[in-house]
Amino acid sequence: MTHNFLYFTGAAFVAAATLFGALSASAADFDQTRLAPEREWSVIVSPYVWAASLKGDASLAGFNSDVDVPFSEVFDHLDFVLMGNIEVTNGQWGVYVDAQRVRTSQDEELFANELKLGIKTTSLAAGAFFKAYETELGGDTVFGRPRTLSIEPTAGLRWTKLEADVSVFGLNASKSANWTDPFIGLRVNADLTRRWNLFASTDVGGFGVGSRLSVNAQAYLGYRTTMLGRPTILRAGYRALYQDYKNDDFTGVNKFRWDTTQHGPVVGLSMRF
Repeated sequence: MTHNFLYFTGAAFVAAATLFGALSASAADFDQTRLAPEREWSVIVSPYVWAASLKGDASLAGFNSDVDVPFSEVFDHLDFVLMGNIEVTNGQWGVYVDAQRVRTSQDEELFANELKLGIKTTSLAAGAFFKAYETELGGDTVFGRPRTLSIEPTAGLRWTKLEADVSVFGLNASKSANWTDPFIGLRVNADLTRRWNLFASTDVGGFGVGSRLSVNAQAYLGYRTTMLGRPTILRAGYRALYQDYKNDDFTGVNKFRWDTTQHGPVVGLSMRF
């Protein structure tokens, strides 16, 4: 049962913990004014899917397990998934919230009895950024603004919760682990052409407050277009997230350990309202 818990916790976590800021869009991508002193506030909605694999080590109740979950096996047990990012910004300053909720389930046979295992993974992150540097590259984008290169420092908090419900031999048990990581990082945005854009970001967090260490890095190629009459950027890229978390588990004696790396392609879009 411990092996199944570790395995399917990993599977759920792959589908859900898209890290934080997995698919962000700089307001500069959409802004139709020329660096005006007073900028219009906008809401940018970014749904996404992260096709991640999971690799690392996990420990629960004194048992250690190698976690190796390819992306192809996650969806065999997926019941529900919701992922998205919302950003509110005036192009110079902004805040964002990123949320994921994933529920997986699976039935096994244990000594001629049915074992039911349900995993719920929730990730909620919030942060802020400001545009510290911007330079024009010449020409305009299809949204009618100058092509630019910009750098944006960012900081925030990332909260992760793993929940497991087990039913076997007529007994039910529920266990969970959760932690909150502060993080700091940088976002870089570059207009390659009138339509094509490159966005990259990286952040480092944990610092022993929640996890011992977390490292998040991603890069996306974006294509400017219009959908439903709204300025939209279609994005595809790659992301990796490393987390090293350890704390007392439900036994009160042993440690729960989550030392894993998730990595894989990301696809999604960013639409301004």
